[in-house]
This record gives sequence, structure tokens and C-alpha cells, in this order.
Amino acid sequence: MSWILAHNVTVVLVIPVAAAILLALLPGYRLSARLNVAASLLTFLAALSLLAGHPKTSAFVLVDDLNIVFIVLNSFVGFTTSLFSMNYIGHELESGRLTPTYLRFYHAMYQVMMFGMNLALLVNNIGLMWAAIELATLATVLMVGIYRTHEALEAAWKYFILASVGIALALFGTILVYMAAQPVVGEGLNAMTWTVLLSKAAHFEPSLLSVAFIFLLLGYGTKAGLVPVHAWLPDAHAEGPTPISAVLSGLLLNVALYAILRFKMFMALNRGAIAPGPLMITIGLVSLLFAAFMLYRRRDIKRLFAYSSIEHMGIIVFAFGMGGPLANFAGLLQMTMHSLTKSAIFFVVGHVAQAKGTQKLSDIKGLTASHPMLGWSLVVSVLAIAGMPPLGIFMSEFLLVTSTFARAPVLAVLLVLGLAVAFGALLLRLQNVAFGTPDGRVAPVRISVLPIFAHLALVAIAGIYLSPMLVHWFQHVANMLG
Repeated sequence: MSWILAHNVTVVLVIPVAAAILLALLPGYRLSARLNVAASLLTFLAALSLLAGHPKTSAFVLVDDLNIVFIVLNSFVGFTTSLFSMNYIGHELESGRLTPTYLRFYHAMYQVMMFGMNLALLVNNIGLMWAAIELATLATVLMVGIYRTHEALEAAWKYFILASVGIALALFGTILVYMAAQPVVGEGLNAMTWTVLLSKAAHFEPSLLSVAFIFLLLGYGTKAGLVPVHAWLPDAHAEGPTPISAVLSGLLLNVALYAILRFKMFMALNRGAIAPGPLMITIGLVSLLFAAFMLYRRRDIKRLFAYSSIEHMGIIVFAFGMGGPLANFAGLLQMTMHSLTKSAIFFVVGHVAQAKGTQKLSDIKGLTASHPMLGWSLVVSVLAIAGMPPLGIFMSEFLLVTSTFARAPVLAVLLVLGLAVAFGALLLRLQNVAFGTPDGRVAPVRISVLPIFAHLALVAIAGIYLSPMLVHWFQHVANMLG
């Protein structure tokens, strides 16, 4: 059994690499789109099989309940986004916005991106994790600029520059961790291996670890879209292909969050080092409040939901900063529900932008009348992301608010304020977009029904019923996080 599970870890990593090479060579769009879906499905099935048990930890592979949460969610959303991408990118080809050459590049980079994220989640080495996140980032940078317009190239460069600053900060933090570990565990791989670092963390120099965590939080916080290092995210969402917006919000932000959580667990083992919780609470709360108020000023529908992603990453980081079994459970549930809901929103928004020929909120009106399926799907999605009962995000936010009120009432008031402000902004925008007077502009568009409905169905079910197995799994991970 252990050999099979270890083989499945290899499959999770090998399939995207093999698919990327094939997709770079295949000229036909239909064949390459289907291969992209097939590779993503096989990766998801291989990741799902890890639920049967954990392979043996090695110097390069680490699989536990924490990263299984991320890898299963990552591969599932990667698969459903590839399904959505078939129709969406096909429409872009027919409209002339993309050429067959760029489509080959797009599909190949999609699998490179999936490989980078999967590697970051599974590797047992802080240096390789850093390199894998950088690889995934570079792949998404190239995909953001794929339309080759002035705005798209500007967004890609902005993303690249700010992400490079973030990854440089994270690299410096990683080096400081290595320097703190070296006197205790010696030089070489041991000083960069997660399992070794965790076993010896109590003996490392606290001052070095404290400085390291500040750099790591800012560095990986850039990739997670946290304020004040968030500025790349709205532009990347607005100018890149919509499937990449779904991946950025639903996956890449989570991978950066995973890195922060690993280092938080590491820091908690050293009593002399700075406490990571207050720093995470502060940056999470600032992100939530800033993004909530900024929602009122958005004029582009994709930028609107980009700021919603910043808001929700703030909530998630706040939850993990609070810590404890209930807050950590709420953070895991919020992360899962946000990934499913926000990617569903971008699936809908992508089709809406194609049907209306614009992303301007003022030009998108009355979707429930002009495009009933898209309109009502957007209504349900926005209600879900806004935290309306009985949908899944309401459950996670209720648990978080309850936990915070019991331990820090002042923080709970600020948390509820941010949630209420964001709720009002989203409902204000939804009113005209969904129920305004249609302007009559209707372009034919093939709607990817399955990914939208699958995500919304999971979010709706989670708001009503969580299986005992899932609850036990998340409770165990919540206890791991401390």
C-alpha cells in the first residue's frame, strides 16, 4: 500500500510535466483542450487517492493531513477550471483575441502552473517549496499577458515586479531559517527539511527566527494578496484570461497561505521567537477592512471580485492568526468554500464578459432577464461569497465570529464590521448587474454548466451538512496548526 501511495505522489507531479510537453507540441485546439482536461482529471484522481493513507515521509516528499487538504482542493479546482477553459478559450480563439500559437502556449503553461503548485504543496524542503512557488508564479505571469494588449502586458509586468519583490523577501526569510538551523542540525539538506526543522525548532536562535518570519509573512503574503503587498492582484485578474483569474483566487493564493501556515507551525515550537498569531491577525484584519471599503469603488467586474479575494484572504489569515481548534477549523472551511465559490464566480463572470463584450459594471445590466442561467448563477454565487445562510461561507464565518467574540470581543467587532461593509458592497453591485434593465447586447456564448453547478452544489451542501469524515479531518488539521 505504501508503495502505491508513494507512486501516486509521483503521478501527481509527473502528469502535469508530461502534459505540458505534449501540449506545447500539439497544434490543434480541440485535441489540446481535451488533453488539458484529461491531465487535470488524472492529477485530481491521483491526489484523491492520497486520502486512503499517507506515503512514507522522505527527504523530499512530505504528505500529511494538512497538505492533503490543499492538494485535493488544488487539483479539483484545477480540473474544473480546465473544463471551463475549453469553452472560454475556444470563444477567445473564434473572436480572434487569441491565436493557435498562443493557445498552445496557454495550455502548456496551465500544466506547468499546476506542477509548480503541486510541488510546493508536497515537497519536504523549504528551498524547493520556494522555487516551486516561484515557478507557478512565473507561469501565471506569462498567462496574464497572453492577450498582448498594452493593458495585459502592463498587468503582467506589474505582477512580475511585485511578485519578484515578494519572492525575494521570502527567499531572505528562508535563508535566515537555514542560518538559524545550521548550528543545531548542521549544513546541507537537513537544515532545509521540514520534518527535521520541526523536530529541532525549539533549539534554534529565537531572534533569527523572529526576523525570518516577518520576511516570510511579507514575502508569501505578497503571493497571498494581503495588504499592503496586494497591488498586483486586481490588475492580473482584470487583464488576464478568466480561467487564470479563477486559478489565482482559488489556488495560487492558497499555496502561498500554505507556506505561511507551515512556518507558523514551525515558529510556535520556539518559545523565545516572536508569536506569529498577532502579526497574522493584524495583516488579516487590515486586508479585510481595506478590501471591504475598496469594493465600493470598483468599476470593472473582475476587479470587483479580485478585491473580494483580498478580503477573504484577510479573513482566512485572521482565522489562522487567532488559532485554536475552532478558529483553525473555521479558517480551513473558509479557505475551501472561498476557493469553490470564487472560482465559480469567475466562471460565470468570464461568460458574462464574453456575452456582453465588456467587463464594465455599468454596461452589464439585467442578467437574470437577458441570460437567465448566468444571471441566477451569479446571484447564488454572490450571495454565497457574501456569507448568506445557508451556504458554506456563512458556516465558516459564523464559527470564526463566535470564536473571536469568546476570546477578543474588540477584534470580533472589527471583524463583523469588515464583513458587513463587504456584504453591503457586493449586494449593491449585484442589484443592477442581475436585476437592472437589460441593454439588449447579447452575443452567443457556450456556457460551461458543469463546473459552475458542481462548485455551487458543494458550497450549498457544506452550508447544510458536513460529513463526519470531513469534520474529523479538519479537526485533526486544526489541532495540528495549534
